[in-house]
Amino acid sequence: MAAKRVIVAIDGPAGVGKSTLAKRIADKLGFAYVNSGAMYRAVALWALRLGVATSDMHRLEQLSNEARIELPPGEEHRVLLNGEDVSEAIRELKVSQAASQISAIPAVRRALLQVQRDMAKKGSIVMEGRDIGSVVFPEAQVKIFLDADPIERAKRRAIELHGHEENVESIANELQKRDHRDRTRSEAPLVQAPDAQLVDTTGLSLDEVEEIVLRLVRARVSNGKAATG
Repeated sequence: MAAKRVIVAIDGPAGVGKSTLAKRIADKLGFAYVNSGAMYRAVALWALRLGVATSDMHRLEQLSNEARIELPPGEEHRVLLNGEDVSEAIRELKVSQAASQISAIPAVRRALLQVQRDMAKKGSIVMEGRDIGSVVFPEAQVKIFLDADPIERAKRRAIELHGHEENVESIANELQKRDHRDRTRSEAPLVQAPDAQLVDTTGLSLDEVEEIVLRLVRARVSNGKAATG
């Protein structure tokens, strides 16, 4: 009998804690972890290094198709771009801002879509992003949509960037712009899939959110909804 293959899709807006949660869930379950946003950041980093404008859709499509993006397994959750470890470089603010812009380009999203799907062919996976449950894996057995109060999201992002709550108002404004781009783009906009479970993380600790999501995953798996292959 083939081993069960489980796909856990975690979506939600920026600053809601998807990456941290997805890493912990994957580690607890022994699944592979994929941060789809890291792929867009990697392409954005390459574009910035080459001086490619975020408005140059044709060139960005080329880069998306040519980029060798690898997410090696392991606790480090590293990101390799064309063989180079860019795990730290893609976290820079300018890269994040560029990634937000290029991720709205349909051709870029289509170029990376198959790469994301191929990653799930190797075994059970936890993937997080903006359109994982709605577009990348509409057949995912477990779909989670994380959300939180905008100010709390801004505070979390400030701590992530600065180590403490600094420039919360400006970060909140940036997140609002990001939300608008993500929700109104023509290709794969940020939406909660009809069959996704909404988890509002406002006021909850990471441990509490993790327990909620683990309970949902285990319930689905025990109900025999995991795919084989």
